[in-house]
Amino acid sequence: MNFFNYLYIAIRAALDAGKSIMDIYTDPEADFEIERKADNSPLTRADRAANRLIVAALSVTPFPILSEEEKHAPYEEREKWTTLWVVDPLDGTKEFIKRNGEFTVNIALVHQGSPVLGVIYVPVRKELYFAADSIGAYKLENIDSDYQPSIDEMKSKAMRLPMAKGHQGVVVVASRSHQSEETTYYIDTLRKKGQPVTLISSGSSLKICLVAEGTADVYPRFAPTMEWDTAAGHAIAKASGCQVFHIDEKTPLVYNKKDLLNPWFVVKHES
Repeated sequence: MNFFNYLYIAIRAALDAGKSIMDIYTDPEADFEIERKADNSPLTRADRAANRLIVAALSVTPFPILSEEEKHAPYEEREKWTTLWVVDPLDGTKEFIKRNGEFTVNIALVHQGSPVLGVIYVPVRKELYFAADSIGAYKLENIDSDYQPSIDEMKSKAMRLPMAKGHQGVVVVASRSHQSEETTYYIDTLRKKGQPVTLISSGSSLKICLVAEGTADVYPRFAPTMEWDTAAGHAIAKASGCQVFHIDEKTPLVYNKKDLLNPWFVVKHES
């Protein structure tokens, strides 16, 4: 089944959500209205505004929506969903609150447990990553909701991923706020293989994007993430020729599980 026709809907939803987020982010008088969810993670007015826009946009499609900021259907209902949208309307809420710019809008279409289409928008940088199994993965710069090109025009102006590798040795991307003992051990193991290892840090789903585009070679994640944190990045990484596996580096991540918590995983280029 070809899901390419839904890519444009997802891109428009991400760009419009990005505008709503930036309207709040750039307003010096704005009250972020920060709340705490049950897991103590923050929720802001921007999360809620972006979620409303995305859900409204995707509701024209025949597929149900699993969003971080929506009440989740029980698994007895979800397990019947062959195809669904997996959404994080504002990935990196902590980065948003810190105003460091490293937050994204994540939208993925998942079919039979595997992401087949993904969109990640970085509102502060006006960078758009998009991918579908049928067309590959792309990065488009300097785009916002005021610009409404066709998919073909976007592809013609975008960079196909991965881009040419411009570094020596192994570049590892890790979380700014979740550096664990396991990550340190993983990096030490790479160094023992005799290759120079460089460590770079980033927030939100940008870590997966850095591997997909070729800026980094591997992203090991030894800390909790949810399906909506990774689904869009997984689609982009997969379409760019990367693998997203459990830490055994053999078992792919799957989506719409009973437990929406991801296992530890590794994103890396196919060797």
